[in-house]
Amino acid sequence: MDDMIMRAPAFADRADAGRRLAERVEQLGLPDPVVLGLPRGGVPIARCIADRLGVPVEVFVARKIALPDAPEVGVAAIAEGSEEIVPSPFAGAYGLDPGPKRLASLAAGERRELRRRVAAYRGERALPELAGREVVLADDGLATGVTATAAVRALRRWKPRKLVFAAPVCAPDALERFVGLVDVVVSLLIPKDFEAVGRWYERFDQLRDAEVVRALGPG
Repeated sequence: MDDMIMRAPAFADRADAGRRLAERVEQLGLPDPVVLGLPRGGVPIARCIADRLGVPVEVFVARKIALPDAPEVGVAAIAEGSEEIVPSPFAGAYGLDPGPKRLASLAAGERRELRRRVAAYRGERALPELAGREVVLADDGLATGVTATAAVRALRRWKPRKLVFAAPVCAPDALERFVGLVDVVVSLLIPKDFEAVGRWYERFDQLRDAEVVRALGPG
């Protein structure tokens, strides 16, 4: 699907991608959906899906763990509601093995940031009821998949009836590893020449906390 080489970005911005992705999610006919966005970039995508389905949107926070001297490469990830540290399949390939003690130390720092983001984005709101419902987890793309993996593994603890992952663009190798972790994957583009999520967007600005909060506000 969509394996051809793209010479121009496939999506104008996250709003464009989110609206197009929402049409695909709507076709699933989910009877009782909950829509969650991975911050920061997944929240505008989730907003579009929630608006299309006529339900509220909420945030679910996960964090990549990187080494200070290689911040672009995630060696693991964590997510709210779980103490699990999910290792990246790429860490060894890059020769980045922090060891269990250092990884635990790095994870502790990221847990502080994770708690800060939960407080900043959700405040005193509790997560919506997830048990027995169709949970749609959205992001703006799937690159290595480690952060999304941590998120879906954590979400399984709430026992949703069905877990759907939705992202406009996915790297084929990451998707192959990831697809068995959820019940359904909805994506618009799975390019062989993936390179990076941002390549497939004309505008791919880094979002600030305030923009995430606005996207979570009333539609």
